[in-house]
Amino acid sequence: MNAGNAAIPAGIDTPEILVDMDILDRNIARMSQAVQAKGLALRPHAKTHKIPEIAHRQLAAGAVGLTVATIGEAEVFAAAGVMDLFIAYPLWLSPQKAERLRHLAAAAEISVGVDSEAGAAALGAGLGAAAAEVSVLVEIDSGHHRSGVQPEAAATVARAASDAGLKVAGVFTFPGHSYAPGKPLEAAAQEQEALHQAAEALSAAGFEARVMSGGSTPTALLTKASGATEVRPGVYVLGDAQQLELGRCALEDIALTVAATVVSHHPPAPGTPPRLILDAGSKILGSDRPAWATGFGRLMDHPGARITALSEHHATVEWHDDGVLPPVGTRLRVIPNHVCLAMNLVDDVAVVSRGNLMDRWVVAARGRNK
Repeated sequence: MNAGNAAIPAGIDTPEILVDMDILDRNIARMSQAVQAKGLALRPHAKTHKIPEIAHRQLAAGAVGLTVATIGEAEVFAAAGVMDLFIAYPLWLSPQKAERLRHLAAAAEISVGVDSEAGAAALGAGLGAAAAEVSVLVEIDSGHHRSGVQPEAAATVARAASDAGLKVAGVFTFPGHSYAPGKPLEAAAQEQEALHQAAEALSAAGFEARVMSGGSTPTALLTKASGATEVRPGVYVLGDAQQLELGRCALEDIALTVAATVVSHHPPAPGTPPRLILDAGSKILGSDRPAWATGFGRLMDHPGARITALSEHHATVEWHDDGVLPPVGTRLRVIPNHVCLAMNLVDDVAVVSRGNLMDRWVVAARGRNK
């Protein structure tokens, strides 16, 4: 019997996402303690897990609020009782979004990202009289080159936001280029410098940058209080194969796996390793694979194996581990490459502890993409 079988409760059918409650709670406590010890606030990004039960665990451990990516995610967590939410995205308000954001601002403390004068003006106009109830953080490009302005342009965007009736709370950035081998230290340093320069630009224009928000999972523990006031890691709570390959977590930190069954053996070509097929494909693992990644995921109990191909309902595994190829019917635990995608593919997850099924949690913010 494979070692992974003991960790998959008998009541689990495959493929299914498992969340190990004990590892989850340990990850939550460790990040909270580490960040607080630096004098930083923790505002986890809930787009990773999308589950109110996990959010409340994070808040109970000391998180000051949550980060979300969309108004829809904010609505889910506000309805679940989370009263401090940052939508870390440069929203462009349609009439429908404006109405929803006004309702949110009446129910919870809401802050929103902005990275252009036009976006700030549209945000203020859409909110109307409710604009004074919403804070904005100017998004800064610290090297990821996605959204965000250069640090020296922060004051221009802040002035447009203020003129639109919005409260300017500070600046934020996402060091997304930290998600590559050897990049976290460099990205963290660039994040610090960009936030510092942007805060100085705001100060020179008469604005106080009360919030200087940064931090991805690869950089959160590298961020210093001298350059930020809070960090927004997301993946740390569950872990995934990308973080494992980057060295930002260990196997014992992986709280989420996908239970899968070996359904077929594929005869290898001469000189190639044996291969097997699992019943977990891209529709539960997600298909994300950075160019530097060694596969489409890893096997929890067989670190030498690699998922070399994904179809919608098949995973092809090259078996580099010593020993006999697991027979058809063996159940194995798969670590997805990108946990945020996997969570958005299921309605609920099985919560396990020491090999026992303890609960099921609904992925309440699944599909809330607008």
